Amino acid sequence: MKTFSLLALLCSVSTPVCAFAGEVDPKILEYIDKNLRPVMADAVVQSAMKQANAQHAGLAESDILDLDAQWRDQVGKPDQPIITPVMKSDASDVLRSLVAGSNGVATEVIVMDSLGLNVAVSDVTSDYWQGDEAKFTNSFAAGLDAIDVSEVELDESTQTYQMQVSVVIPDAETGAPIGAVTIGLNAEAF
Repeated sequence: MKTFSLLALLCSVSTPVCAFAGEVDPKILEYIDKNLRPVMADAVVQSAMKQANAQHAGLAESDILDLDAQWRDQVGKPDQPIITPVMKSDASDVLRSLVAGSNGVATEVIVMDSLGLNVAVSDVTSDYWQGDEAKFTNSFAAGLDAIDVSEVELDESTQTYQMQVSVVIPDAETGAPIGAVTIGLNAEAF
């Protein structure tokens, strides 16, 4: 008879307790270490993170909500003044390269600044501010060693079962947390 710890059982239903990396599937941790951590340390991504943190440092919550509303309004429209700079950035190119070279394991990547605003994305997201979502609050707000693993869900567009794994991005020079990254993973690969 196979037994499970209460922590492992809770993590299987994706609660904030999943911030303890010791209970995450070792294959997922290995994938993150081998494939995502180099992207997090990439000079282009690090530079974009620092620039976004400096640019957004003085934003009030009302400013963030306004930017998020503008992003949402621009999704699918030809004129996208908030979305285009994020999508066309060198940092987003780094993320798209990770997804393209993953043989279907990685489905999306989102890099967020210290407020949870998109810095770089592999694909257009439905919103600009991730700071109010578990992917950010259960990773960035929980500290450098935190990891959040979402529930596995069927993605309608790809017809694959996916999960999102989120971790903190440290400054490559100081080790201080400067943002977070979420990677969508094909659950069937694990």
